[in-house]
Amino acid sequence: MPTEDLLTAWTALLHRCGTTEDPEPYGRELLRRWSEPQRRYHTPAHLRAVLGHVDALAGHAADPDAVRLAAWFHDAVYRPDRTENEQRSAALAVRALTAAGLPADRVAAVERLVLLTVTHDPAPGDRDGEVLCDADLAVLGGTPEAYAAYAAAVREEYGFVPEPDFRAGRAAVLRQLLALPALYRTPTARDRFTDPARTNLTAELDALQGT
Repeated sequence: MPTEDLLTAWTALLHRCGTTEDPEPYGRELLRRWSEPQRRYHTPAHLRAVLGHVDALAGHAADPDAVRLAAWFHDAVYRPDRTENEQRSAALAVRALTAAGLPADRVAAVERLVLLTVTHDPAPGDRDGEVLCDADLAVLGGTPEAYAAYAAAVREEYGFVPEPDFRAGRAAVLRQLLALPALYRTPTARDRFTDPARTNLTAELDALQGT
């Protein structure tokens, strides 16, 4: 998949954020990570989609560029066969953005945002967290066909997990999402995605449970 558009966007973002280094090597390393062979859903296409949703919701954010940076790093470390991917991604963000010369307060903000993707449950009034989480979860509110493709890609990423175990684990994730006080926090995402997301999640959960 061509990724030069993403590299261009990364370079512009880092320059806006005041980098003191050449952003291109950092961007190429991130895109290498996003293109690893174990990925089926968490690919450059997902990164591009999340960034697009962040752009659409940017008016709600307090610091849209911090959210964009967090989007770049939120799945930069992704190994389905191990835990703490989000924590490892946040640590990578700290190392890379510090090396790039970004201010410590912005680096800390990005770290916090990446860690929010563990639960997708930002505190009330956390406008940047709301934008990032809504952008990441927007896929849940797609058409039934798009949602089915997403769910199939997730299953491929966990192809090493036996079917009964996958069904149990996936069902637990879906129940956790459905139990959130709100799937979406920004007005735009809430109005656009809530109803189709709940329909999609419920349909997948019913299929997993054989109901």
